[in-house]
This record gives sequence, structure tokens and C-alpha cells, in this order.
Amino acid sequence: MAGWIVIHMARSQQEAQRLGRKLSDEGVLVRLRPVYKNRPERENYYELQVLQSEAETAREIFLEKGF
Repeated sequence: MAGWIVIHMARSQQEAQRLGRKLSDEGVLVRLRPVYKNRPERENYYELQVLQSEAETAREIFLEKGF
């Protein structure tokens, strides 16, 4: 069973979705999770999580794309 690992923290839901799409376009499975449960979406931070088995690939994509 593979676990999820945080590879990036985004400052907004919009940024998290944009980065998540970039990884998804490359075939990486991505999960977005808000950091705080009781904060509005605009004021929250978001974790970008990928499967542990895809973490290295995701990091390489971020480096190649300049994120």
C-alpha cells in the first residue's frame, strides 16, 4: 500500500490547482488538501500530495518547469 507525501505547500487554492494540473498533465496523481480546517479558502494554505512512489518524478517535474 502506497502512502501520500507532501511535495509542496501552496499559498492559495488557485495556486495549488494550477500546480496540481501541471503534475496531472505529466501523468502524476495529485491530491490537494487544505492545511487549516476552519479558515476560508482565500486565507488557507494547501498541501500538494502525491503517492510516495511518484514523489521523485513530481519533484523532477517541478525542477524542469521552474516551480
